[in-house]
Amino acid sequence: MRVPKHIGIIPDGNRRWAVSNSMTKDRGYENGLLPGLSAFRYCKELGVKELSIYGFTTDNTKRPKTQRLAFTKACVEMVNIIKKEDAEILVVGNTTSDMFPCELMELTERKKFNNGGMKVNFLINYSWEWDLKTQNKDISYYNTADISRIDLIIRWGGMRRLSGFLPVQSVYADFYVVDDMWPEYRNEHIDMALDWYSQQDVTLGG
Repeated sequence: MRVPKHIGIIPDGNRRWAVSNSMTKDRGYENGLLPGLSAFRYCKELGVKELSIYGFTTDNTKRPKTQRLAFTKACVEMVNIIKKEDAEILVVGNTTSDMFPCELMELTERKKFNNGGMKVNFLINYSWEWDLKTQNKDISYYNTADISRIDLIIRWGGMRRLSGFLPVQSVYADFYVVDDMWPEYRNEHIDMALDWYSQQDVTLGG
């Protein structure tokens, strides 16, 4: 089995899962925390070097306030959970907006936690427009230059779209869709994605 160096995760389906389990939509996000930790640990065990996780986009902040507060809280909690692990964390997103959680401001530059190891990138209050319109004169072209090219993107929830996920890094990424919702995460989902990925002819245009 070929293990990609960099995996992108789009953890979709939280609201649909909540509704299907007789909960309000905002309850879905908190149920995505343990799946996030499990995915992190499993990717690290497999030897993945870098993991990028979609938290929320600037467009997501247009949702009802109860949902916005819930997914923002879940993202902050997810970062705090990974801070207890061996990891090197970076949070990327539009920090000039009030929608960016101030608790994560210290992580807009990569920081090592415990023994370090796998790089983990969280996309918080992120949009591709913000990414490609850098105001930082020390960076060429885009704001997420510290994030490497992605080999494989896995999206839960059955939708077949990137939703603006790191467009520069995703240029040659293979794209695998899991029909189960994110709160239904199992390590087998990643196994299936890697089995599929191992069969792809990765040429990077060559």
